[in-house]
Amino acid sequence: MDAQPTQTPERAAYYDKIAPGNLAPLWENLKALVTPEPVSPCQPFRWRYAEVREHLMEAGRLITAKEAERRVLMLENPGLRGQASVTHSLYAGLQLILPGEVAPAHRHTQSALRFVIEGDGAYTAVDGEKTLMREGDFVITPNWTWHDHGNDSDRPMVWLDGLDIPLVRLLDASFAETWPEDRQPLSRPVGDSPARFGEGLLPIDWRPDAKTSPVFNYPYERSRAALEKLRETRDWDPCHGLKLRYINPASGDWAMPTIGTCLQLLPKGFTSAPYQSTDGTVYTAVEGAGRVTIGNETFDFGAKDVFVVPSWHRLQFDVDEDTVLFSYSDRPVQEKLDLWRERRGNA
Repeated sequence: MDAQPTQTPERAAYYDKIAPGNLAPLWENLKALVTPEPVSPCQPFRWRYAEVREHLMEAGRLITAKEAERRVLMLENPGLRGQASVTHSLYAGLQLILPGEVAPAHRHTQSALRFVIEGDGAYTAVDGEKTLMREGDFVITPNWTWHDHGNDSDRPMVWLDGLDIPLVRLLDASFAETWPEDRQPLSRPVGDSPARFGEGLLPIDWRPDAKTSPVFNYPYERSRAALEKLRETRDWDPCHGLKLRYINPASGDWAMPTIGTCLQLLPKGFTSAPYQSTDGTVYTAVEGAGRVTIGNETFDFGAKDVFVVPSWHRLQFDVDEDTVLFSYSDRPVQEKLDLWRERRGNA
């Protein structure tokens, strides 16, 4: 694929002749279509939470959650402006719910995650069951499930939204509906799903009818405790420190079919070995501070900041204190299509 066809006047005239028939020569485009390594227009970027929060609070004064349906500031990749994309396949945004507000019930074919950045006491209701949300909780809204959000606390609630909007758009598979009322009716008590599916047990006659985890809230308190326990017994991975993936307890697969989610701990003073992977990844720092080098750019970050690592960009961390990172990517899709690759160290 190194050779490039020579341009001649005769060939140029031929290309002009076939263009009105919606035809184009592959040989003039092959090198750009089939590349030796991933090439992405996505760019590394870091969003300072303190700066975005100021704009979010201003949005809270300008428009209600009900009027907006979802009061969200999208985190657009600077290489994909205008496409509502943080990577080629994923969307990111920061959503604000003020005290007493409700984001009305709707459903859509896009799968969504919520990672709580700030606040304690808001809720998400999913298909008739409500779950309370606290900082660091990872909450799932599965594909085509009714969901609404509300804030019964006395503080603003902010969470990171992650959706597979660009992937669904690529497949032309978007559907959406709204519920006739702001809140959907509740049919199960708070805590029903974790009791049924989150204790290493399953109801005897239950059979999975969806690819998404039946547990839709993974509390940070439990996930953080697991990392702390592993600190006592596990060797640190040179690239990841201690890194755990959220799973579907019924199958052991990723918790969501199109979005892979992880939580990792980097100990104070840790400098990671270089790492590359094909899944463009969004990170938010739950705790800690340090620096991240993405390709040729280095960003400092603190708690609640968000940054994006494009596909196949070299990644390294250098942290000043114990640091916990939540991340999400399209790795489950790439794995199922046998596309996912990684490179560890300087190999």
